[in-house]
Amino acid sequence: MKTEYDLKGARRATEVDHLNRLRGGKSRITIILDDDLLESFRRRADERGIGYQTLINLALREYLGQRPVDEETLRRVLREELHPAA
Repeated sequence: MKTEYDLKGARRATEVDHLNRLRGGKSRITIILDDDLLESFRRRADERGIGYQTLINLALREYLGQRPVDEETLRRVLREELHPAA
């Protein structure tokens, strides 16, 4: 490792076009997770051949997609299911 580096020509990641395209629609955050939870995501991600951050993102999307069924939806589904039986 060098004791000193010349960073005169260095650019921020936001100044590099191909890095900006990778970030499209995403935000960098800092989050603290339990060690065992993070290790579980890393292990499962390795098994699936994807990155652990991608797996965490997928898990959050799945969780948010599971919304409780409201009364109107439940009534509609019951009518649809019971109607053919009549």
